[in-house]
Amino acid sequence: MTGRFDRRGLIAGGLAASLLAGPALAEARRRVAASDKLHVGVIGCKGMGWSDLQAMMKGSDVVPVALADVDARVLAERGAELRKAGHSPRLYDDYRRMLDDPSVDAVIIATPDHWHALQLIDALSAGKHAYCEKPLGNSIAECRAMVAAQARHGGVVQVGQWQRSARHWGDAIAHVQSGKVGRVRKVKAWAYMGWMKRVAPQPDGPAPAGVNYDRWLGPAPARAFNPNRFHFSWRWYWDYAGGLMTDWGVHLIDIARMGMKADVPRAVTSIGGPFGYPDSAMETPDTQTAIFDFGDHLLEWEHAVGIGQGPYGGRDHGVAFIGERGTVVVDRGGWQVIPETSDGKPLSPAVPVTPGRDDGLVRHTADFVACIKDRSRIPACPIGEAAATAIVCQMGNVAYRTGRRVEWDARAGRFGNDAGANALITPRYRAPYRLAAR
Repeated sequence: MTGRFDRRGLIAGGLAASLLAGPALAEARRRVAASDKLHVGVIGCKGMGWSDLQAMMKGSDVVPVALADVDARVLAERGAELRKAGHSPRLYDDYRRMLDDPSVDAVIIATPDHWHALQLIDALSAGKHAYCEKPLGNSIAECRAMVAAQARHGGVVQVGQWQRSARHWGDAIAHVQSGKVGRVRKVKAWAYMGWMKRVAPQPDGPAPAGVNYDRWLGPAPARAFNPNRFHFSWRWYWDYAGGLMTDWGVHLIDIARMGMKADVPRAVTSIGGPFGYPDSAMETPDTQTAIFDFGDHLLEWEHAVGIGQGPYGGRDHGVAFIGERGTVVVDRGGWQVIPETSDGKPLSPAVPVTPGRDDGLVRHTADFVACIKDRSRIPACPIGEAAATAIVCQMGNVAYRTGRRVEWDARAGRFGNDAGANALITPRYRAPYRLAAR
C-alpha cells in the first residue's frame, strides 16, 4: 500500500463534486489586465502581512490601497509608513469593510491562524483574489471549506509557503526525483528553535488601548485577555494555532511531500510535551516528534524550543531525503548531497553545499500577481496543495493531542472509528461565527 491516495478524500471528504465543478462564478469576478495596477489590501499588518506587502510592492504594478487591523496602534503606524512612501491607504478596523471596497482587487491575509478560514472565504465571496499566510487553516474542516469556497468563486489564491518559489529548494527536489540517491524510504524534517525560550506565565488583564479584543478572538472561545496569547505568541495556544508543527512544519513538511510526490499518510504517531520548559505558559509542546506512515516511506518530524543545534552539521531547520545511495539535505541556506559509501567509494555523486541565491518571498508574491493577470497560470502554492500540507500537519497534532496512533480513512475523510480524533477535525466556533464555504 502506498501513500498515493485520492486527494478528494484528504481535502474534500464529501465535497468532491464541488471541487470538480470548477469556478462557477469565475466570469463574474473582477478582471485585472496585464497593464493594470493591482490594488492590494492587507488584513493583519503587523508581522508577515507587512513583509508580504513589502515583497509584493517590489513589483511596480502593485499599489497598496487599504489596511485592516484590530489594533489601532499598528494600523496607524503602518498607515503612516505607507503615506511616507507616497501612498494613500484607507484604514479599516473591520476587514469586512475593506472587502466592501470595490477598488480593492486582492488582499493579503496575515492574521492569526484561527481567522484564516473565515477571512479567505469572505474575500473570495466578495470577488477578491487572496494571498493567505500559512498554514492555510487551523483545522482539517477549515481547509476543506476554504478549498470548496475557492472552487465555487474562482479567485486566485496563493498560500505563503514561499519556499516553493526559491530555486534551490526546487533543485534539491529535482535531485531526489532524478533517482541519483536511490530509493528514498525515510524523510526527516525538523525545526530546532534555539532563539525561542520559556514563555513566562502572566496574569490576565485588560486588552491594550485601541485593541478590539473581541474581534481579535473572532471564532475562538471567549476568554480574558492575556498578553501571552496576543501578538506573536498566540501561535503556542490551541485556540489559535498548532505550535511549531504547523508554524515551521507546514514549510518543511510541504517540501517533504513535494519531494516524495506524497499526499496523505495512512497513520500518524506523535509524542512530546513541555520537556524543555515544564513551567512555561505554552500549551503546544516545546519538544515533539511525529512519525507519518505513507505506506512506502516514513516521514519523521521533530522540533525543539530552546535548542539550536539540529542534525546534519547543526542545521537548525531542514529536510533530509535519505536514499539508499545518498542523502539530499536542504534548508533555507542551500542544499547538498551526502553520498553513502561502500568499500570507501561513494554510491552517489556528492554535491557540495550549494547556496540559495534568490529571494523566495519576492518571487512567490510576484507569482501571485502574475497569476491574477494571466489566469491560465497555476500558482506556485495553489490552495489544494496548501490544504493537503496543512492537513498532514494537523494530523500530527491530532495524534499528539489524543496520545495514540491515529489511522486515516482517505475515502471517508476521517480517522476511522476514532471518536476522539474525529472530534478534532472541526473546530467549535463561538456564536455568531459559523464555518461555511459560502
